[in-house]
Amino acid sequence: MNPLSRWAAAAALAAIAVLALLLREPGEAWLPTILTAAVLLAGAWAVSPAFRGPHTPWSRLREEAARTGGVVIFWRPGCMYCLRMMAVLGPSGRKARWVNIWRDAAAAEFVRRRNGGNETVPTVILAGEVLTNPAPGLVKQALAAG
Repeated sequence: MNPLSRWAAAAALAAIAVLALLLREPGEAWLPTILTAAVLLAGAWAVSPAFRGPHTPWSRLREEAARTGGVVIFWRPGCMYCLRMMAVLGPSGRKARWVNIWRDAAAAEFVRRRNGGNETVPTVILAGEVLTNPAPGLVKQALAAG
């Protein structure tokens, strides 16, 4: 993927935030506009490559995952399905090992091999089985069990 295209969603949200501020009607209250812009800018940050989030190198996890059978979640910034997974898992998500495929070429290659050449995330290793975009509830159950 082109490195600049990784910023497209974040740039679009930031542009909408700026437009919301610039197109405010005279006499309109500032607070709702500022709150809207703040939410849009927070969303832009969350979907941008600048959002680092959790990451453990795949080279370190590869053998450990096979040996211990823990939960490994491959993700990337800007992926709404990944953000949904993080939100649903909440604090229990800390038990999983997270691998950012934009920061780890070996992890990106693993995900592409498992998904027909596509970087489809979240891709999750649960009990030794590789699942693409599983239901967050299933992952949460596996984390609670083990």
